[in-house]
Amino acid sequence: MSSFKRKGSVKLAPGLSGTRVSPATSLTTITSTGIPSLDDILGGGLPLSCSLLIAAPDLHSSYGDLVQKYFIAQGLASQHRLLIVDANAEAFTKDIMWSPPGRSSITDRDEDEKSRQQEDQKIKIAWRYEQMKPFQTTVSTSSYQSIDDYCHNFDLGGRVPTSVIDRALHSGRLSFLDVQSSDWGSTLISEVLNRIRGALKCDASEAIRICVPALGSPSWGELRHEEILYFLHSLRAILREHPTACASISLAPHLTTEAWGGTGWLQKLGWVTDAAFTLAAFSADPSLTMTFPNYHGLLHIHSLPAPHSIIPPSDKFSTLRGLSASAGGIGGNSENNLTFKSTRKRLIFETLHLDIEGGVGERRTTPSAASTVELSSETHDHLHESTSPTSQTSGVAAVQVVLENPEPPKIVHDATDGDDKGTEGLEEKPKKPKKRVAFRADRPDLYDF
Repeated sequence: MSSFKRKGSVKLAPGLSGTRVSPATSLTTITSTGIPSLDDILGGGLPLSCSLLIAAPDLHSSYGDLVQKYFIAQGLASQHRLLIVDANAEAFTKDIMWSPPGRSSITDRDEDEKSRQQEDQKIKIAWRYEQMKPFQTTVSTSSYQSIDDYCHNFDLGGRVPTSVIDRALHSGRLSFLDVQSSDWGSTLISEVLNRIRGALKCDASEAIRICVPALGSPSWGELRHEEILYFLHSLRAILREHPTACASISLAPHLTTEAWGGTGWLQKLGWVTDAAFTLAAFSADPSLTMTFPNYHGLLHIHSLPAPHSIIPPSDKFSTLRGLSASAGGIGGNSENNLTFKSTRKRLIFETLHLDIEGGVGERRTTPSAASTVELSSETHDHLHESTSPTSQTSGVAAVQVVLENPEPPKIVHDATDGDDKGTEGLEEKPKKPKKRVAFRADRPDLYDF
């Protein structure tokens, strides 16, 4: 039998709304998290039948909740079924962001504003660089915008209309699962898992999103780390049985540190989930805030989804991580450092880079005061006489130039020619004296040349 196959398009089953086929394999279907840069880190989006875990250890910020709100908003915009597991699920849903009416893209408008500022401040030197493409630290939303509305643009300043939530509730596409119960611990975990199994027993004609905004919060009771690992592992097993479902979970801040779960706690969380990230904010460390004023925290990757493959598709298709570009598509270890920031309109994940002059916001054109050098053309003896206590404590290095064996120019007489036609003698050009550098033990701040 010949191994030749005719080249042509592969026939696929009708896709679900708000989903795409993974660029790595046609066996995997992916959906957007609502954040284009996070989709790029995941390799195009979150695969169906997979789980995503977000850990945000900072108690003074809510970046984990912000990622979950993007996840829910994208599900409502894509007409997906939503199951929110939380004690205050309804209030949490009403606080999500939404797309501004009548505007197709927020990011395009932001880029236009930046381009206008760049036109006002044109480069005065090296004018040829004006036509070069500006340095980009994140992915553009144009690659994720298409006719199928894979990833919508949401404005953090807007809120979802009440009519959208009511319409989703009446149609059955939005449901809440309350975790407040008299049973805590392992009994509550088992009850929640059984209710999730019952909610997934439905027609598989549309994608299903499961969102757990705060696993381990006080409404869950006192949970041990074994019970959290059991819940995450069991939830992933349930998702494997339903190829159109996916889940996004955020841990309570006090459960995301190794002081609570023990050594290697975050690595264990990555083993029981398909993708696990940590959003380490700078608000707990003022020195990092001063070092990186344009960012709000670092992104740490513990695991990445790899359904139907051995290597995660993110290693090959992620632009922000930079593995495919640096290693030529064969793998490598020069991965980019990733960070995140929350602007007035959106949450962005991008590569970490220093500002001008290694962190100084203003380009320096004059030397600092500490590098000033005083030059003196006087002799070494005169320097001894003019030394004063004030000059010793001034903190400014004094440099003296001393000539070694200076000699007057020699006159060479012409002995062969005795007439008066020529000059009596020719002046020979003086040779440049050699210079020497000597260290003065009595004054370490002075050097003798």
